[in-house]
Amino acid sequence: MGLMNRFSAVIKQKVNTLLDKFEDPREALDYSYIRQLEMLNKVRRGLAEIITSRKRLEMQKSKLWDNIRLLDEQASRALDAGREDLARLALERKNTNLLQIQDLDKQIAELQEEARKMEEAEKRMAVKVEEFKSKKEVIKARYSAAEAQVKIKESVTGISEEMADVGMAMNRAEEKTESMRAKAQALDEMINSGVLTDYTSNKDEIERELEKITVQNSVEEELAKLKSEKERKKKQRVEQEAQQ
Repeated sequence: MGLMNRFSAVIKQKVNTLLDKFEDPREALDYSYIRQLEMLNKVRRGLAEIITSRKRLEMQKSKLWDNIRLLDEQASRALDAGREDLARLALERKNTNLLQIQDLDKQIAELQEEARKMEEAEKRMAVKVEEFKSKKEVIKARYSAAEAQVKIKESVTGISEEMADVGMAMNRAEEKTESMRAKAQALDEMINSGVLTDYTSNKDEIERELEKITVQNSVEEELAKLKSEKERKKKQRVEQEAQQ
Protein backbone atom coordinates (compact mmCIF):
# COMPACT_ATOMS: atom_id res chain seq x y z
CA MET A 1 0.00 0.00 0.00
CA GLY A 2 2.88 2.35 0.85
CA LEU A 3 4.52 1.65 -2.49
CA MET A 4 1.31 2.43 -4.38
CA ASN A 5 0.90 5.71 -2.53
CA ARG A 6 4.46 6.72 -3.34
CA PHE A 7 3.95 5.76 -6.98
CA SER A 8 0.72 7.79 -7.15
CA ALA A 9 2.45 10.80 -5.56
CA VAL A 10 5.31 10.60 -8.08
CA ILE A 11 2.86 10.42 -11.00
CA LYS A 12 0.97 13.47 -9.70
CA GLN A 13 4.20 15.40 -9.31
CA LYS A 14 5.26 14.58 -12.86
CA VAL A 15 1.85 15.54 -14.25
CA ASN A 16 1.87 18.83 -12.31
CA THR A 17 5.36 19.60 -13.54
CA LEU A 18 4.29 18.93 -17.11
CA LEU A 19 1.20 21.11 -16.75
CA ASP A 20 3.19 23.92 -15.18
CA LYS A 21 5.60 23.79 -18.09
CA PHE A 22 2.97 24.09 -20.82
CA GLU A 23 0.25 26.09 -19.07
CA ASP A 24 0.36 29.84 -19.73
CA PRO A 25 -1.25 31.79 -16.83
CA ARG A 26 -2.01 34.64 -19.23
CA GLU A 27 -4.19 32.36 -21.32
CA ALA A 28 -5.96 31.15 -18.16
CA LEU A 29 -6.72 34.76 -17.21
CA ASP A 30 -8.07 35.54 -20.67
CA TYR A 31 -10.24 32.43 -20.58
CA SER A 32 -11.62 33.37 -17.17
CA TYR A 33 -12.46 36.84 -18.47
CA ILE A 34 -14.26 35.36 -21.49
CA ARG A 35 -16.33 33.13 -19.21
CA GLN A 36 -17.32 36.11 -17.08
CA LEU A 37 -18.37 38.01 -20.20
CA GLU A 38 -20.50 35.03 -21.22
CA MET A 39 -22.24 35.03 -17.84
CA LEU A 40 -22.81 38.78 -18.08
CA ASN A 41 -24.33 38.36 -21.53
CA LYS A 42 -26.64 35.64 -20.21
CA VAL A 43 -27.90 38.03 -17.55
CA ARG A 44 -28.47 40.71 -20.17
CA ARG A 45 -30.35 38.28 -22.42
CA GLY A 46 -32.51 37.24 -19.49
CA LEU A 47 -33.27 40.88 -18.72
CA ALA A 48 -34.18 41.51 -22.35
CA GLU A 49 -36.56 38.54 -22.31
CA ILE A 50 -38.29 39.81 -19.17
CA ILE A 51 -38.72 43.29 -20.64
CA THR A 52 -40.06 41.80 -23.88
CA SER A 53 -42.58 39.70 -21.95
CA ARG A 54 -43.72 42.75 -20.02
CA LYS A 55 -44.18 44.72 -23.23
CA ARG A 56 -46.31 41.93 -24.67
CA LEU A 57 -48.54 41.93 -21.60
CA GLU A 58 -48.89 45.71 -21.76
CA MET A 59 -49.90 45.50 -25.43
CA GLN A 60 -52.45 42.82 -24.56
CA LYS A 61 -53.82 45.04 -21.79
CA SER A 62 -54.16 47.96 -24.20
CA LYS A 63 -56.12 45.79 -26.63
CA LEU A 64 -58.46 44.70 -23.85
CA TRP A 65 -59.18 48.34 -22.96
CA ASP A 66 -59.97 49.07 -26.62
CA ASN A 67 -62.32 46.11 -26.64
CA ILE A 68 -64.01 47.30 -23.42
CA ARG A 69 -64.73 50.69 -24.95
CA LEU A 70 -66.20 48.99 -28.01
CA LEU A 71 -68.39 46.74 -25.86
CA ASP A 72 -69.71 49.75 -23.92
CA GLU A 73 -70.70 51.35 -27.20
CA GLN A 74 -72.32 48.14 -28.43
CA ALA A 75 -74.32 47.75 -25.20
CA SER A 76 -75.68 51.26 -25.56
CA ARG A 77 -76.59 50.74 -29.24
CA ALA A 78 -78.25 47.41 -28.47
CA LEU A 79 -80.40 48.98 -25.75
CA ASP A 80 -81.41 51.77 -28.13
CA ALA A 81 -82.52 49.11 -30.58
CA GLY A 82 -84.56 47.34 -27.92
CA ARG A 83 -82.20 44.35 -27.78
CA GLU A 84 -81.60 43.96 -24.08
CA ASP A 85 -80.21 40.47 -24.67
CA LEU A 86 -77.42 41.87 -26.84
CA ALA A 87 -76.71 44.62 -24.33
CA ARG A 88 -76.41 42.02 -21.58
CA LEU A 89 -74.02 39.92 -23.70
CA ALA A 90 -71.83 42.94 -24.43
CA LEU A 91 -71.64 43.82 -20.73
CA GLU A 92 -70.78 40.23 -19.82
CA ARG A 93 -67.87 40.29 -22.24
CA LYS A 94 -66.79 43.67 -20.93
CA ASN A 95 -66.59 42.44 -17.33
CA THR A 96 -64.74 39.30 -18.41
CA ASN A 97 -62.16 41.58 -20.05
CA LEU A 98 -61.91 43.61 -16.83
CA LEU A 99 -61.04 40.44 -14.90
CA GLN A 100 -58.38 39.61 -17.47
CA ILE A 101 -56.91 43.11 -17.05
CA GLN A 102 -56.66 42.54 -13.29
CA ASP A 103 -54.65 39.36 -13.90
CA LEU A 104 -52.44 41.19 -16.41
CA ASP A 105 -51.77 43.99 -13.94
CA LYS A 106 -50.45 41.46 -11.41
CA GLN A 107 -48.19 39.81 -13.98
CA ILE A 108 -46.90 43.16 -15.25
CA ALA A 109 -46.06 44.27 -11.70
CA GLU A 110 -44.19 41.00 -11.05
CA LEU A 111 -42.21 41.35 -14.27
CA GLN A 112 -41.31 44.95 -13.44
CA GLU A 113 -39.94 43.87 -10.05
CA GLU A 114 -38.00 41.00 -11.63
CA ALA A 115 -36.55 43.35 -14.25
CA ARG A 116 -35.48 45.79 -11.53
CA LYS A 117 -33.60 43.04 -9.67
CA MET A 118 -31.87 41.83 -12.81
CA GLU A 119 -30.90 45.37 -13.82
CA GLU A 120 -29.21 45.87 -10.45
CA ALA A 121 -27.44 42.51 -10.71
CA GLU A 122 -26.30 43.30 -14.27
CA LYS A 123 -24.81 46.64 -13.19
CA ARG A 124 -22.93 45.09 -10.26
CA MET A 125 -21.68 42.23 -12.39
CA ALA A 126 -20.56 44.56 -15.20
CA VAL A 127 -18.47 46.54 -12.69
CA LYS A 128 -16.87 43.34 -11.35
CA VAL A 129 -16.03 42.12 -14.86
CA GLU A 130 -14.48 45.45 -15.80
CA GLU A 131 -12.41 45.45 -12.61
CA PHE A 132 -11.22 41.93 -13.36
CA LYS A 133 -10.28 42.95 -16.88
CA SER A 134 -8.11 45.81 -15.63
CA LYS A 135 -6.41 43.67 -13.00
CA LYS A 136 -5.93 40.86 -15.52
CA GLU A 137 -4.03 43.11 -17.89
CA VAL A 138 -1.81 44.38 -15.07
CA ILE A 139 -0.99 40.85 -13.93
CA LYS A 140 -0.31 39.73 -17.50
CA ALA A 141 2.05 42.66 -18.03
CA ARG A 142 3.87 41.91 -14.78
CA TYR A 143 4.09 38.25 -15.70
CA SER A 144 5.49 39.00 -19.14
CA ALA A 145 8.05 41.37 -17.67
CA ALA A 146 9.06 38.84 -15.02
CA GLU A 147 9.29 36.10 -17.64
CA ALA A 148 11.56 38.24 -19.79
CA GLN A 149 13.78 39.07 -16.81
CA VAL A 150 14.05 35.39 -15.86
CA LYS A 151 15.07 34.41 -19.38
CA ILE A 152 17.70 37.15 -19.53
CA LYS A 153 19.16 36.20 -16.16
CA GLU A 154 19.12 32.52 -17.05
CA SER A 155 21.08 33.20 -20.20
CA VAL A 156 23.60 35.31 -18.26
CA THR A 157 23.99 33.17 -15.14
CA GLY A 158 23.18 29.75 -16.58
CA ILE A 159 20.53 29.04 -13.93
CA SER A 160 18.64 25.84 -14.70
CA GLU A 161 15.10 25.89 -16.06
CA GLU A 162 13.90 23.92 -13.02
CA MET A 163 14.91 26.75 -10.67
CA ALA A 164 13.13 29.29 -12.82
CA ASP A 165 10.00 27.15 -12.80
CA VAL A 166 9.70 27.65 -9.03
CA GLY A 167 9.04 31.37 -9.37
CA MET A 168 6.74 30.82 -12.32
CA ALA A 169 4.68 28.28 -10.36
CA MET A 170 4.24 30.78 -7.50
CA ASN A 171 3.08 33.45 -9.93
CA ARG A 172 0.66 31.04 -11.56
CA ALA A 173 -0.79 30.02 -8.19
CA GLU A 174 -1.38 33.67 -7.26
CA GLU A 175 -3.00 34.44 -10.60
CA LYS A 176 -5.25 31.39 -10.40
CA THR A 177 -6.35 32.37 -6.90
CA GLU A 178 -7.33 35.86 -8.05
CA SER A 179 -9.14 34.40 -11.06
CA MET A 180 -11.16 32.02 -8.88
CA ARG A 181 -12.09 34.84 -6.48
CA ALA A 182 -13.36 36.93 -9.37
CA LYS A 183 -15.37 33.97 -10.69
CA ALA A 184 -16.90 33.39 -7.24
CA GLN A 185 -17.93 37.05 -7.04
CA ALA A 186 -19.50 36.84 -10.48
CA LEU A 187 -21.46 33.73 -9.47
CA ASP A 188 -22.70 35.52 -6.34
CA GLU A 189 -24.11 38.28 -8.51
CA MET A 190 -25.87 35.70 -10.70
CA ILE A 191 -27.45 34.08 -7.64
CA ASN A 192 -28.63 37.45 -6.28
CA SER A 193 -30.40 38.22 -9.57
CA GLY A 194 -33.31 35.94 -8.59
CA VAL A 195 -35.34 33.28 -10.40
CA LEU A 196 -38.00 33.95 -13.03
CA THR A 197 -41.50 33.50 -11.82
CA ASP A 198 -43.86 31.07 -13.51
CA TYR A 199 -46.79 33.21 -14.60
CA THR A 200 -49.06 30.42 -15.77
CA SER A 201 -52.37 30.31 -13.95
CA ASN A 202 -54.42 27.20 -13.22
CA LYS A 203 -57.78 28.24 -11.74
CA ASP A 204 -60.01 25.62 -10.16
CA GLU A 205 -63.73 25.23 -10.77
CA ILE A 206 -64.72 27.17 -7.62
CA GLU A 207 -62.64 30.16 -8.68
CA ARG A 208 -64.19 30.12 -12.17
CA GLU A 209 -67.71 29.97 -10.74
CA LEU A 210 -66.98 32.87 -8.36
CA GLU A 211 -65.69 34.89 -11.31
CA LYS A 212 -68.90 34.17 -13.21
CA ILE A 213 -70.95 35.42 -10.24
CA THR A 214 -68.84 38.57 -10.11
CA VAL A 215 -69.35 39.14 -13.83
CA GLN A 216 -73.13 38.59 -13.58
CA ASN A 217 -73.45 40.99 -10.64
CA SER A 218 -71.48 43.64 -12.48
CA VAL A 219 -73.59 43.14 -15.60
CA GLU A 220 -76.86 43.56 -13.69
CA GLU A 221 -75.58 46.71 -11.99
CA GLU A 222 -74.38 48.26 -15.24
CA LEU A 223 -77.54 47.25 -17.07
CA ALA A 224 -79.69 48.91 -14.39
CA LYS A 225 -77.56 52.07 -14.59
CA LEU A 226 -77.81 52.09 -18.36
CA LYS A 227 -81.62 51.71 -18.27
CA SER A 228 -81.93 54.44 -15.66
CA GLU A 229 -79.81 56.76 -17.78
CA LYS A 230 -81.93 56.02 -20.85
CA GLU A 231 -85.15 56.70 -18.93
CA ARG A 232 -83.74 59.94 -17.52
CA LYS A 233 -82.77 61.21 -20.96
CA LYS A 234 -86.16 60.17 -22.38
CA LYS A 235 -87.96 61.99 -19.57
CA GLN A 236 -85.88 65.12 -20.18
CA ARG A 237 -86.79 65.08 -23.89
CA VAL A 238 -90.51 64.72 -23.10
CA GLU A 239 -90.34 67.63 -20.62
CA GLN A 240 -88.49 69.81 -23.11
CA GLU A 241 -91.04 69.04 -25.82
CA ALA A 242 -93.90 69.84 -23.42
CA GLN A 243 -92.36 73.19 -22.54
CA GLN A 244 -92.04 74.07 -26.19
